[in-house]
Amino acid sequence: MPASLSLSRRAFTLALTSALTAACLLGNPSIASAADKPHVLLKTNMGDIVIELNPEKAPKTVKNFLGYVNSGHYNGTIFHRVIENFMIQGGGMTKDMVEKPAPNKVENEAKNGLKNVPYSVAMARTADPQSAGAQFFINTTNNEFLNYPGRDGWGYAVFGQVIKGMDVVDKIKKVKTAYQDVPTTPVIIQSATVTK
Repeated sequence: MPASLSLSRRAFTLALTSALTAACLLGNPSIASAADKPHVLLKTNMGDIVIELNPEKAPKTVKNFLGYVNSGHYNGTIFHRVIENFMIQGGGMTKDMVEKPAPNKVENEAKNGLKNVPYSVAMARTADPQSAGAQFFINTTNNEFLNYPGRDGWGYAVFGQVIKGMDVVDKIKKVKTAYQDVPTTPVIIQSATVTK
């Protein structure tokens, strides 16, 4: 076999392999975008929690959440609503139970296929489906009734998943609470920062 033909076959094989690899990555966004998923570190007085965000499935919600993270909004807020077999909710109140202003609202993206399963992170809201601002919650159990379409035709938008600090979430969900599920000892989010 002539050397030039052998080189041509090698070049063809290399080009074909590269094309197939690119096609697989483009055809499978979860592989291509896995490296693009931001991580947010919540440093709490009970330990660290790392959340991996999903901008592919919840782009508007992730952008809104990162806006609050980058502005320092979450620093010094608390998990103000803790229900062991339901969820832990935070991001909106100071340790003195003063609500922080959260002027930016986000469109409800609950119809994104992500589910309210244990350790998933979703936006809290009022009865108005489009009222989510800064408050979020971490599911501590499988809350299927919160998934789209939910009881109100909308559901609650999941936009991330706890990937480190599940033990911290488990400690928080067991804290002693009083009136309106508020912990008797504040569970403080000391800081929230983007780490990836």
